Amino acid sequence: MSAKLLNDAELYRWIKQGVYNFAVEESLPTGCTGSPAEESDGNGTNPKITERNEWYRIMRLTDEQVRAFREDGVLVAEGVVTEDDLAPVIAEYEAWIEQRARQLQAEGKISDLHEGETFERRFAKLYAQSPEIASGMDIMQLRGPAMFAFLRNDNLLDAVECLVGPEITCNPIQHIRAKPPADASGTGAGFYNVPWHQDSGVTWEEADDSDIITCWLALVDATVENGCMEVMPGVWKRGHLAHQAEGGTTIRPDLLPDVPPRPVPVKKGGFVFMHRHTPHTSTPNFSDGVRWSVDLRYQKTGTPTGRPFHPEFVARSRAHPESVLTDHAEWSRRWVEALENAKGMKAHRVK
Repeated sequence: MSAKLLNDAELYRWIKQGVYNFAVEESLPTGCTGSPAEESDGNGTNPKITERNEWYRIMRLTDEQVRAFREDGVLVAEGVVTEDDLAPVIAEYEAWIEQRARQLQAEGKISDLHEGETFERRFAKLYAQSPEIASGMDIMQLRGPAMFAFLRNDNLLDAVECLVGPEITCNPIQHIRAKPPADASGTGAGFYNVPWHQDSGVTWEEADDSDIITCWLALVDATVENGCMEVMPGVWKRGHLAHQAEGGTTIRPDLLPDVPPRPVPVKKGGFVFMHRHTPHTSTPNFSDGVRWSVDLRYQKTGTPTGRPFHPEFVARSRAHPESVLTDHAEWSRRWVEALENAKGMKAHRVK
């Protein structure tokens, strides 16, 4: 990759303008990627370089990746977040599964706790005994502090910033999905095997001009065997397609594009980024483990979310860092209040 080297003034001007689709690590001057260079403060740190590091750090995607996203409406980006980033979230859900399993055992609905099983396999074995193991685990239901912290994860937001700019709001459409094996959960359309749809179909019309980016995270390797997503690249250019409720919020069959679907497997810690108009579906899990994933959405602050009855929050702001919500108790309170007040509200745009 060839790239122009930018001096500090040029780089700062580009960052202030929110323009990030240029070469990343290949364009960085020596000493700007972590190791101290000249002008040390005596403690092995160069304050000037450290300040520049903060500017460079935000460019998590390469210019080629950003161009591919703009063209296809979908981008598979491996290694966006690390094992250390994911460990607190996984531990939080492991603890919840343990608590939930013991509750169901006390109710006589589960006989074997499968305590020695891995994160990928334990939920599958518990689900086979009682599908109730999944009740209450979604993000807005559990409202765990580790998940809330992850919604503001720097590595994730660095990538998102390349797509929407530095003023980032976390959209309230957010889910964790533990897709069990098909022999227990079935192969039909539903929460686990989502039919062909666009994410614009699950938002109100108010968000039609909002640049909402879907960020689909693999908590374990997502493969064709265990039910990774399939997408239709390039179809986002056709705009919103009418959806129907029959079959589970899906694009009307007469409007479904005749485009060969592309499977998008991705390793643990990788993301599938999608435009809100990119059709996608989720296939059955034919493995013996669980395909754990998290789907989040981010957008430019100040634009409608398409879910005005659920709470969004500012996840990052270069201009007004004090506006970022870091209070877990407040986030949780907002969700409790919203879920109570929005009962019976129609969220999906279907006929």
